[in-house]
Amino acid sequence: MNRRSRRCKILATLGPASNDEASVEKLWRAGADVFRINMSHADPEAMRETVAMIRAVEARVGQPIGILVDLQGPKLRVGTFAGGGVDLLVGQTFSFDSDPTPGDAERVCLPHPEILSALAPGHKLLIDDGKLRLHVVEATGDRALTKVDVGGRISNRKGVSLPDTEIAVAAMTPKDRVDLEAAVETGVDWIALSFVQRATDVLEVKRLTGDRAFVLAKIEKPQAIARLDEIMAVADALMVARGDLGVEMPLEKVPGLQKRITREARRLGRPVVVATQMLESMISAPAPTRAEVSDVATAVFEGGDAIMLSAESASGKYPFEAVTMMNRIAEEVEQDNIYRAIIAAQRAAPERTGADAVAVAARDMTETLDLKAIVAWTSSGATALRVARERPRAPILALTPNRDTARRLTAVWGVESVITKDAKDVDDMANRACKFAVRQGLAAVGDRILIIAGVPFGTPGATNMLRLAFIGEDGLRAE
Repeated sequence: MNRRSRRCKILATLGPASNDEASVEKLWRAGADVFRINMSHADPEAMRETVAMIRAVEARVGQPIGILVDLQGPKLRVGTFAGGGVDLLVGQTFSFDSDPTPGDAERVCLPHPEILSALAPGHKLLIDDGKLRLHVVEATGDRALTKVDVGGRISNRKGVSLPDTEIAVAAMTPKDRVDLEAAVETGVDWIALSFVQRATDVLEVKRLTGDRAFVLAKIEKPQAIARLDEIMAVADALMVARGDLGVEMPLEKVPGLQKRITREARRLGRPVVVATQMLESMISAPAPTRAEVSDVATAVFEGGDAIMLSAESASGKYPFEAVTMMNRIAEEVEQDNIYRAIIAAQRAAPERTGADAVAVAARDMTETLDLKAIVAWTSSGATALRVARERPRAPILALTPNRDTARRLTAVWGVESVITKDAKDVDDMANRACKFAVRQGLAAVGDRILIIAGVPFGTPGATNMLRLAFIGEDGLRAE
C-alpha cells in the first residue's frame, strides 16, 4: 500500500512530459493524489484517452484517484498586424477597434464586441500577461482610444486582460460546453471553471453537470474577488489561481488574497487548491529555489486542502522530481511543531447544525483521548468534508458505497477513502470501521478509533452519531 503520510493533497497536471500510463503511475506513487487535464491543450478525444490511462492505474494500485478537467474559458486576444507586430512607446496613443483590417503602429482590431462595448475611460488593458499596460482615454462602443503606460512589443493574437471591466460574456465558451459534456460523460470527478466573474457562472456549470461531477471555481479575476462570498456559497471547491490573479491585480495583493480565500473556504467547509508557479523553476531545473519551497510550505501551513503543479509536471524536464519535492515539503511542514498551532489558530466557529456539532465533537474527542483515526461513513462525502473542515490530528478514513464520492474526496485535506457496501446496522458499522482502520494501517490491536455516521444509514447529510470503538486482541470489535 502506498499510504500518504501527509494531510495536504497534491494535484499534478498531465501533459507531454507525463502523458503515458507508466508516467501517471510513477507520478501517483511519487505523491500525486489528483490529476488535472488542462483543456486549453486538449480536445475531448485526448481527454478520454487520458482518463482511461488514469483509471487503468487506479485499478492497478487499488486506491481511488481523482481527475480534474480544467475548462479553458474565454480567451480574449487582439487581432493581427500587417507586419506581425509593432512596438508601443510609453505615452503614445493606440486604438483598439472592430475593423478586421490588419493593424499598424496606430491601431489593431479587438475582435470582441462585448469588450469594446464595455470599456470606459480609465479602464486598464493588459496585453501579453501584463507585459504591456494601457488605459482607456476615450471609448465609443466600437473603438477605444488608449494611452500606453508600460510599452513594449504587441504582436499577433496576444492575450488581453481587463481588470476593471465587467464583461457581458459567460465564463463558458462553445468549446467549453463541448468539453464539459464529454468530461462528465467520461466520468471525471471535478470540473474547474476558468475566469469566473459571478455566482451565476458557477450555477450554470452545476446545472449542466447535475450530480455527475463537483464544480471548482477558479478565483483569478478582480470581479470574482468582489463577489467572493456569493461564489463560495455555490461552488463545491475553490482554486486560488495566482497566475491570472497576479496579472489582473497588483502582485503585492495576491498573498493576502490567498490567505483570505483559504481561510474563508475552510470556514465554509469547501476544499481549496493553491495553484500556479509553486515550483516554477523545476520546469527546467532539477531543484526548486528556496523561495519556491517557502511558497509551497506557506500554502501547507495555511491549511490548504491541496497544492498544484502545472507546467512543472505537464511539460517540464523533471515532472517526477517536482511531485517528489512537493510531497517532501508538505510532509516536513506537517511534522513541524508549529504546524498544529497555526492550524488551530485558523479554526473558525462551527455553524449551528447537527453535522458541524458532531464534527467538532469528533475533533475534540480524538485530541483528548489520543485516538488513532476518525472513520466516517459517508454516502455523498458531506460527513467527511465537515470532519476535514476541523483539521483534526487523527487521519480521516471515509467509508463509502459510492465510487464517485471516494474519487472526489481525494482532493480533500486529510481524507483517505475506501469503497465498501453501506453498513447494515450499528454493530456492522463499528466492526467494519475497525477492520478497515487496521487494513489501511491507521490503527492496530489495542487502539481506539472514533466512528462518525448518519442514522438511518445511507441518508445523505444526516451526520448525527459518534461511537468510540476499541480494537480487541480477540478480533476486531467495538465497545
